[in-house]
Amino acid sequence: MGKLAFTLMSLICSLALAATVYKWVDENGVVHYSDQPHANAQKLQVKDVQTFPHSELGSAPSGGATPPPAPPGKLTVYQGCAVVQPTDQQDFANTDAITIAVQSDPVLRPGDQVYVTLDGQPLNNGQPTGAQFTLSPVDRGTHTLQAQVRGADGTVLCQTPAVTYNVHQPSLLSPTNPIRPH
Repeated sequence: MGKLAFTLMSLICSLALAATVYKWVDENGVVHYSDQPHANAQKLQVKDVQTFPHSELGSAPSGGATPPPAPPGKLTVYQGCAVVQPTDQQDFANTDAITIAVQSDPVLRPGDQVYVTLDGQPLNNGQPTGAQFTLSPVDRGTHTLQAQVRGADGTVLCQTPAVTYNVHQPSLLSPTNPIRPH
């Protein structure tokens, strides 16, 4: 199985790096691929790899215009904001990190920042977390997340509803715990 995985990985790499690929079948019926010509080899046409541009969670679509910053002295009005990851009442088992994602409507405007609290305590030492944040390590039990969008002056512009999630970790005393000392 390891040979097959290595062969497939090699094939994928060679397809990505080489424009010309040759395929042939040996006397044992094994199919081979190479970037070098071989007797009785069939030349294959390799299409370019399809790619997609990276887009941040909560960012404006690539074709859309970014909303202009609010005029000085005028607060941005958000129609709403929410913690979209994790979802309310989501369960996690045996995890050491959780991704937290916050979305706002309209998208986060320049100068506005996201602050997240876990069980009523600020994350990231009270500094802005951004719209996406990885929490690690995570403690077992039930936890509540909430986020605020604040303007540059610290004014709360939008506050999310609380989201509760559960983390299930095996006890250190459990006989099935793989890290339990024997």
